[in-house]
Amino acid sequence: MMAGIMSYFGGRRDTKQAARDAIVGLRQQLQMIEKKEEHLQKKIDEELKKAKANAVSNKAVATQALRRKKASESEMDRLAGQRLQLELQINTLESANLNAETMAAMKKASDVLASIHGNMTMDKVDSTMSKITEQREIANEIAEALSYPTGTEADEDELKAELADLEQETLDERLAGADHVPLHIPAGAHRLTSYVATVAVEDDEEAQLRELQAALAM
Repeated sequence: MMAGIMSYFGGRRDTKQAARDAIVGLRQQLQMIEKKEEHLQKKIDEELKKAKANAVSNKAVATQALRRKKASESEMDRLAGQRLQLELQINTLESANLNAETMAAMKKASDVLASIHGNMTMDKVDSTMSKITEQREIANEIAEALSYPTGTEADEDELKAELADLEQETLDERLAGADHVPLHIPAGAHRLTSYVATVAVEDDEEAQLRELQAALAM
């Protein structure tokens, strides 16, 4: 069957139209048979009615009516067989036409795929993907380099030294500020300081007097 389909597919260029014309012709013939069957069915009904009407009064007429009825029924059977064959042929032709159109669509798609792929192989695909990955990594490195600020790197020792200078400067400023702050000395503290100074002067005078007495005794 496949060989027949391929032969049909590879035939004349107007095969599709020819198939449509054949289907149309088969359907027209099927309509003619159906009309003939309707006509015969009416004759069968009429002959049966006539046979019943003359079954008692005129048996010869009734018998002839039954014979004509049988002939029409035989013709109906032949037409039924022809109608069945026509229906089967229409279905087969429609299926074959659909198969041919499907094969044509698949062949067209296959040709397009072959054109797209061309000389493409898995080795070429793998090589291309490797290059893409490599270029992506390079792009990421470039983006990272461009986003990193330049000229801001500093030596750790230099930063520590600068921090130490700032700390010393801060301490110096605090000490300088402390020298200008007036000291508040309580009154009791003033009296104690004066007493201590007086005692110190008296002790010094006594020491000088003792030294002078010792020198005169000699």
